[in-house]
Amino acid sequence: MPTAIIHHPVYAKHDTGEGHPESPARYEVVMNALRADIELWPELLELEANEATRGDVQACHASQHFKNVERVVREGTAYLDADTIVSLYSLDAALRAAGAACRAVDAVMSGEAGNAFLPVRPPGHHATAERAMGFCLFNNVAIAARYAQTHYPEIERVAVVDWDVHHGNGTQGIFYDDPSVFFFSMHQYPWYPGTGARGETGIGRGQGYTMNVPLRARVPAQEQRRVFESAIEGIDARFKPDLVFISAGFDAHEGDPLGQLLLEDDDFVSMTRVVKEWAGSVCSGRVISSMEGGYNLQTLGDTVLAHVRELAREG
Repeated sequence: MPTAIIHHPVYAKHDTGEGHPESPARYEVVMNALRADIELWPELLELEANEATRGDVQACHASQHFKNVERVVREGTAYLDADTIVSLYSLDAALRAAGAACRAVDAVMSGEAGNAFLPVRPPGHHATAERAMGFCLFNNVAIAARYAQTHYPEIERVAVVDWDVHHGNGTQGIFYDDPSVFFFSMHQYPWYPGTGARGETGIGRGQGYTMNVPLRARVPAQEQRRVFESAIEGIDARFKPDLVFISAGFDAHEGDPLGQLLLEDDDFVSMTRVVKEWAGSVCSGRVISSMEGGYNLQTLGDTVLAHVRELAREG
């Protein structure tokens, strides 16, 4: 089964203003890199992202948050928080970013695709149940995880693997008391947004279903890979997911302007392979990777291309 690429041109219309790191160019360089690979691109399944429904979004977000995003977008270019800017097409883009993740669930569950990559924007993992923050309006992966559990009886347990340089505070918060979703984040610490300490492991019935691996700035890439592999082994010993999401932030790449970690393309390939092998052993290889950060326009396209090649690689 092919790897699906699920996207929509409206991602390029989410205008964050001149000089903003989360720019339309991110989507454009990624799509250009994928389409330029004349061997890989014909083997991929290109699908158009639908809009997520209000009900699917509100399974993870308060209704007031949805209404606030609607209102601010309707009023024109404005700030949802200090660095989260919206404009005319931002709500359309955000709904199709979450919708791409839900469409990926359908594609993987129906056998239309073996796995999927979503070059979406805006990203999602900082969006909490109540507010937008950190460039994120709605939490794409969280919405799709709930969508999978709601629409597919065979999906009871979901794992979210977040390797963005920034902690996925929004995803963690949404599932912090939920034993059906295991959230794992490996990130630079201390760094934005200030959460993600090792002691944050869940509450109530969700205790033990959150794992944070904070990393110091400029930790050697080999050590980061070793820590990642060890963490996946540890999760596997206690949690067998029916579906795996990757919050695929590429801002842990060496030279990214918003991070201080040292990963290179081969390191992302290695981590992708680890997640694929884990998913292959526990959930028939069902992996959905959704783009989060990654702001170096000189490297982002090649890094994503390497990631997608590994997703698409047979065996």
